[in-house]
Amino acid sequence: MNTLMLSQEKKVSFEAPQRSPTPTSGVVQELADRRTSIVSKEGEIINASGHRDQLQRQYGLLSICGLALNINSAWIVFGGSLTISVLNGGPPGIIYEFIVAVVFYSFIAASIAELASSMPSSGGVYHWASVTAGVKWGRSIGFFCGALNFFGWIFDVASVVSIPANVTVQMYAIYNKDFVVEPWHSYVAFVLITWLCTAFVIFCNRLISHLQYVGMSLIIFGGLITIIVVAAMPERHASNAFVWSDFQNSTGWNNGVCFLAGVLNGAFAIGTPDAVTHMAEELPNPKVDLPKAVFAQVGLGFLTALCYAITILYGINDLDAVVNSSGSFPLAEVYRQATGSDGATFGLLFIVLLNMLVCNITTITMVGRLFWVLARDNATPFSGFFSQVNERLSCPIPSTILCAVLCTAVGAIQLGSKTAFNSLVGSFIILTTASYLLAILPHLLTKRANIPKGPFWMGDLGFVVNGIACVLIVFFNIFFCFPYAYPVEPISTMNWNSVILVGVCVITSTGWLYSRKRYEGPKLYH
Repeated sequence: MNTLMLSQEKKVSFEAPQRSPTPTSGVVQELADRRTSIVSKEGEIINASGHRDQLQRQYGLLSICGLALNINSAWIVFGGSLTISVLNGGPPGIIYEFIVAVVFYSFIAASIAELASSMPSSGGVYHWASVTAGVKWGRSIGFFCGALNFFGWIFDVASVVSIPANVTVQMYAIYNKDFVVEPWHSYVAFVLITWLCTAFVIFCNRLISHLQYVGMSLIIFGGLITIIVVAAMPERHASNAFVWSDFQNSTGWNNGVCFLAGVLNGAFAIGTPDAVTHMAEELPNPKVDLPKAVFAQVGLGFLTALCYAITILYGINDLDAVVNSSGSFPLAEVYRQATGSDGATFGLLFIVLLNMLVCNITTITMVGRLFWVLARDNATPFSGFFSQVNERLSCPIPSTILCAVLCTAVGAIQLGSKTAFNSLVGSFIILTTASYLLAILPHLLTKRANIPKGPFWMGDLGFVVNGIACVLIVFFNIFFCFPYAYPVEPISTMNWNSVILVGVCVITSTGWLYSRKRYEGPKLYH
């Protein structure tokens, strides 16, 4: 017997039908056997979120792993933040801080994979926080978890769209030496890319699962081509000491604080372990496939980004020129130094552009699903409108368009202040890890008893993994809020992560006061 919870007090049970020789009921029974859905007496498929399936289950294991890698795009994001990362220790800091970030996120990823295997829901951490916290606190904790997660991902969308926008402007500048890059150049490209990708998400959903194979190939082979070119072409490589041991602290903090705060840069390259969980309702077998995709994202993201990092650092012969580059995408200066060729630099940037266009499409797809799930549970304003789905296109169109509008608005901040824009999008890590904490900590405090065991279950080891994940989230989030340099300048070196976190919590608290009477939370508690 399976249970569908319609509210905190009321439960209605459905009994799965016996096997039938008809093709339709065979598909229904297969879904039920895989424990991805519940089947009512009327034969209607009720998924793990307690709702009727409205999206096509079109992803397989390989395509969902591709989606995980494409949203992460670890080596490209790593390269895009190079000039910021280098302040926290120089090249050795970049490498070692990234390794620490991967260890940090490995504990988070294992915890998320376990929850996804138990309750595959497009709500992700929002759904799990609602369940792990129990009946008394589940509604409120789940509501706050969902809001933090959504705001974090909106800021991340703006961040990843800014990369191909800046790359496009930089590619033009390569062959136009007198061209002076202005903020509005990047923003025009930003807007065009945002809305072209959004249109693709809405009208070409059936192609997105196939696009993941293209993106995965670009990440693997594009990264390999980049590594070979940057490793082979320089006339003179950087020294081993420059790459591995000459720690250069440019922050004003002591070396310990400098290093721990710099882990944020590595986290930004690897910190998307919950991304694929928001596509759970488009997978035929999410309980088994989602954990594999989560681990593939962290493992392959680490491998590709580390190899890429070592290669480009050996290709630098003038670090000051990279840091002080006047272009829209400083990584182009690294490529120019390594190759000594405008054509090679243009080609390597073109690889980044293609990768990031796939990343943008995939990320906008995922974030649109996330807001749609929140609206479906009455956790947003105008939930009736934003919970609509065009089933023919298999896309929650209103929610997807709203996310594109918010992304466009966040991107406009760079017209006034690049520093403010970087601070806002950089808060992605603080907000998402806080949302992970709201799902994992209640799971630990309730002795991991409020959710059923999925195919991936860590048993007693889960207490250790969950506990370490929670401690590391709190520990690193404190350091991620430290000012970027000391002494602190309110405009140039102030870290606004803590202010943004408080601001999002205030907005969420206002939303909670408005929605708490009609908000019930995720309907299916399994």
